Amino acid sequence: MKNILEGIEKSARLFPKNIAVSDVSSKLSYEMLIKNSKKIAVSFKENAWRKKPIAILMDKSVKLATSMLAVLYSGNFYTVLDPEMPKDRMLKIFETLEPVAVLTNDKYKDLALELGNTDIFYYENAINEEIDEEYLYNIRRAMTDSETMYILYTSGSTGNPKGTVISHKAAISYTDWVLENFDINEKTIWGSQTPFYFSMSVTDLFGGLRSGGCLCIIPKKMFSFPLKLVEYMNENKINTIYWVPSALSLVAKWDTFSYDKPMYLKKILFAGEVMPNKQLNYWRRAYPDAYFANLFGPTETTDICTWYHVDKEFKDEETLPIGKPCNNCFVLILDEDLKEADKGELYVGGSFLADGYYNNPEKTKASFVQNPLNKAYPEILYKTGDLVSYNEYGQLIYLGRKDFQIKHMGYRIELGEIEANMSAMEKMNSCACIYNETEDKIVLIYEGRIKKDAVMEHAKKKLPPYMHPNVLVKVKAMPVNANGKIDRVYLKNNYNLMED
Repeated sequence: MKNILEGIEKSARLFPKNIAVSDVSSKLSYEMLIKNSKKIAVSFKENAWRKKPIAILMDKSVKLATSMLAVLYSGNFYTVLDPEMPKDRMLKIFETLEPVAVLTNDKYKDLALELGNTDIFYYENAINEEIDEEYLYNIRRAMTDSETMYILYTSGSTGNPKGTVISHKAAISYTDWVLENFDINEKTIWGSQTPFYFSMSVTDLFGGLRSGGCLCIIPKKMFSFPLKLVEYMNENKINTIYWVPSALSLVAKWDTFSYDKPMYLKKILFAGEVMPNKQLNYWRRAYPDAYFANLFGPTETTDICTWYHVDKEFKDEETLPIGKPCNNCFVLILDEDLKEADKGELYVGGSFLADGYYNNPEKTKASFVQNPLNKAYPEILYKTGDLVSYNEYGQLIYLGRKDFQIKHMGYRIELGEIEANMSAMEKMNSCACIYNETEDKIVLIYEGRIKKDAVMEHAKKKLPPYMHPNVLVKVKAMPVNANGKIDRVYLKNNYNLMED
């Protein structure tokens, strides 16, 4: 297989009438998904683009999934943009991505027009194109598995988002593992929680489409109403979920299962942040016969590089393992001297690896490095910045981030990006961002003659919701260490005592 579309087309041949994707207002069979995707792909024909970035600006929906496949059929690669993303952040993405076109719908016509001088294609028009099989065949014949499939933007330490480049080869290898490891098949009905611009969506969207199963998109608002969420899951007979722990914890927090339960649920997978054992045990007691797995990995490994089958109860104070490497993937733990150790930084190699960062050779060179243990031939590893160790059973344990990067609400966030955006605010003398792991809160400490409501309003304009500070602390003067740098250790231990 040299293209992810081959796996989806196989599903369409075997299960043409099966529902491939559904949302709250529509659903699409495999044969119609392929047909509609090809129609939209043909709308790019006159431009003769190949291997170019096309941005997609739509809400998470059947139409968005169709549009993603359409870009692939056209021989190009996509970046999904969140319509709710602050415009400033979207423009920063456009600066590095330089898309040849934006594919959107009438709902976001005005926003698309504000993003710059680029061609705009509308779903409502493109879906009426006639399929040109010869044109599509010629594109596919020339494609290789090393071509870029999509760019996924994550938080960057300079204040600019960085685009992770994922190839067809990496996505194929990763979804091969998903299908085999979790026994995903045509009877699997995924309850999709994560956005399509988040790496976790690769698992349920493309893993689902390659299996002949169904991806059922759960409306975002339902995660604020657990009983309605359960009702929706039962209506759609959802039997498999892959959610961030925050979503699972919400259900546990409200003791939802005392009132109602998803009746068809068989597999519960989670990733994106640390899963609290208390909430995990709540789910395991409700589903003693279900399959639970803790998945771990950065966007730079397509989605996941290690996993752990949760087959026992853990005490609240125990650490849930991140397990062992996935097939076709390997890990090293290296110390500061780049020697193998039982505790240190996690390095990942194998076929899941991204190709680097889009239009960012310096960051790529710093993060995708030669295996220091291999002097014989080129072998690239991703330097994760995650600190890990082995437990007594030889299982990997996640210890935290080595650098300034955190995971919050399921998203990987550079605190430096928050600082960079907030420090640009008028009358902001200086600021520092820290993360309170115990309370799972982003804390912004700042010095300047600015009221807190103005600071928060600025954050809302510049940053996506998951990057908004949870706590604001205004100080008279920022503490510095012996080197004249902001003393972040002091801030982390004393910020709650420093309010001006």
